[in-house]
Amino acid sequence: MGFEQLSGRSAAAREKYGDRLPPGQYEPAKWPVLHYGKAPHISHDEWQFAIGGEVEHAVELDWAAFSALPQVERMSDIHCVTRWSVFDNRWSGVLPRDLLELAGPTGNAHFALVHGHGGYTANMPLSDLLAEGTIFAHSRNGERLSAQHGGPVRLVVPHRYFWKSVKWVTGITLLAADQPGFWERFGYHNDADPWREQRYAKGISRS
Repeated sequence: MGFEQLSGRSAAAREKYGDRLPPGQYEPAKWPVLHYGKAPHISHDEWQFAIGGEVEHAVELDWAAFSALPQVERMSDIHCVTRWSVFDNRWSGVLPRDLLELAGPTGNAHFALVHGHGGYTANMPLSDLLAEGTIFAHSRNGERLSAQHGGPVRLVVPHRYFWKSVKWVTGITLLAADQPGFWERFGYHNDADPWREQRYAKGISRS
């Protein structure tokens, strides 16, 4: 995509969405599919979710236990580090706080490492995981998430670049100290704030 075309699409999106469009972003024609490696196809019967680390007791959930938790909806925009933004997504799923209440975070729990299929991880402060809008989603706009978009369950952290929104989630480890996730170890910014364009660590360029 050329600079002129991208700039034009960004200008149109900014005119439409105003301050909801972070700097350097544009609105694509449809929700792009991006991930590291091949998308796994995980059935509900296979899916497992574990919570450990700085908790009172470790927890393991299957699909039935996850589905029995309170189901909520959240609306949010999403912003990828590769510069696209998709607006007005209606997510259905489970709030992180309802999951963590099952395990009882200790007073030492200040950070979270969220795990995905195949060893993928993303790190964040516990406050980000518990922030308004963050959700472990199984559906978008009334339809179950496809495997390519992270189904059966993915994390959505709308106030961070989308690599923090782990696909094919398998669990959470609560930590006393921060620990870099998969892309953070390869030079991506630890905080990933799209409004501050925190795409890559200081001194690293991907242009």
